[in-house]
Amino acid sequence: MGPPARELGLWSATALVVGHAIGVGIFLTPADLIGALASPVLTLSLWIVCGAIVLAGALTFGELASRFPHAGGPYIYLREAWGERLAFLYGWQSLLVMDPGVTAALTTGASQYVVVLWPAAAGSERWIAIATIWALAVVNITGLKLSARVLGVMTAFKLLSLAGVVILAFAAGKGQWSNFATAPGARVGAPPLAEALALGLVSVFFSFAGFWEASRIAGEVREPGRTLPRALALGVGCLTLVYVVTTCAFIYLVPPREATSAPAFASRAGVALLGAAGPPALAAVVVLSVVVSAMALIMMAPRLYLAMSQDGVFPSALAALNPVTGAPARATAVLAALASVFVLLGTFEQIVSFLVCTAMGFIALAAAALLVVRRRNPHAGTFRAPGYPLTTWIFVLLVAGVVALVAINRPWQAAAGFGLVALGWPAYSLFAPARRRG
Repeated sequence: MGPPARELGLWSATALVVGHAIGVGIFLTPADLIGALASPVLTLSLWIVCGAIVLAGALTFGELASRFPHAGGPYIYLREAWGERLAFLYGWQSLLVMDPGVTAALTTGASQYVVVLWPAAAGSERWIAIATIWALAVVNITGLKLSARVLGVMTAFKLLSLAGVVILAFAAGKGQWSNFATAPGARVGAPPLAEALALGLVSVFFSFAGFWEASRIAGEVREPGRTLPRALALGVGCLTLVYVVTTCAFIYLVPPREATSAPAFASRAGVALLGAAGPPALAAVVVLSVVVSAMALIMMAPRLYLAMSQDGVFPSALAALNPVTGAPARATAVLAALASVFVLLGTFEQIVSFLVCTAMGFIALAAAALLVVRRRNPHAGTFRAPGYPLTTWIFVLLVAGVVALVAINRPWQAAAGFGLVALGWPAYSLFAPARRRG
């Protein structure tokens, strides 16, 4: 069968960026930031500054996508700039741990909020998560056109739901504008400001994390040289706006001094919003948000395995496109099966935490690939990242800083993560064709 059809337009590609990135973090991160920074102004400023830096990354990945409009995204960029073995290591950890682990984490998180809406389901969270995984996988297996439409509609509902929360928060008038002022002595007992800002930057960055995954599906985007750069930039801009206005709504509803924990903060906001019906209403929005994020990942991830198959480092039979739907059905089923195993084992959170440093390290290298490929061929592609090379360096340094901060705070997990990825070094020689070994 030939290459997949290019069926995704600007909205579908933007929906992938927004749909995947907005998960449960929008309901938890504001409380963590407010509690650590003890300043609503600093909290909002951190969202805006990080959003601007991430936009630089979106522009960088947009140019890379215009130069290499093929399935695979970061895998392709790593291969072109740093060699196939390093790209294989990225694909290795994505296939075996990160993609199924994040899928398992998202669906398990959603199942916990399902129980809030349906208390009778308590004790069945794992089975709800597995059922969600396979339901989303089946939708994606039916074909890109249908799954993209479903994702687009669900993303629109997600954004409308978040907009409804924000509008209702201010329209109900149950909050206080004085909550935006920093109270005297607010930082008493809080961590040092520099430390709080550094850790806050990590939390905020992870709320944007994953926007680059939309480039995995470049092979099925119409006019990718124009569409993907615009989708990435629009998506990050939308994310920044959503995070800022939602945080404003939560600050308006809940005094910063009550940001003692993320769950308590969200519950307090729900009560202020709709009384006793507030927490279940917010739980429904969370379920929708997380399910859409998981669906976007299940749609994008198998395109990486397709690129690895074309390089001969992933079984071609598993990455083959279905002759009827044109979807990588077997690769999608492999992802769903691995994610289900992670759910049953219940160890995905620990394993994913091990690989956070390495995963972000690969993304920094993928972004830095533009510095290499542009020097080799300055005129390739149809899009040029504005402000290059400054925009690229800003994003690379941000990600490198996040990696360093995570490694400093979790040295053993970081070391274990690098060890797990290092196991892929000899595995490459086993999977790669003989003509590429060594």
